[in-house]
Amino acid sequence: MPEHVSILQLTGAAVLALATVAWVVGLTRVLRRSLAEPTAWHAAHPLHGLPPQRATPPHVESVELTPAERDAFAGLVRQLSDGR
Repeated sequence: MPEHVSILQLTGAAVLALATVAWVVGLTRVLRRSLAEPTAWHAAHPLHGLPPQRATPPHVESVELTPAERDAFAGLVRQLSDGR
């Protein structure tokens, strides 16, 4: 044991080393377990925090514009595209 290192520092280093080894072992086990399972399990168990997805696209809505509204929109598009 080096003379300039206290017993508390040696104990702290040993605890950190053991925690690191335990973390690496745990992470390795979790990763191996996730790789060993078939991918069909993931598809059969969807994430519960997300809303279910639609099987069909959403309904498309449209509104008929009057001729005056069409002219106003065309004028707005011309005004906004003049700078380009």
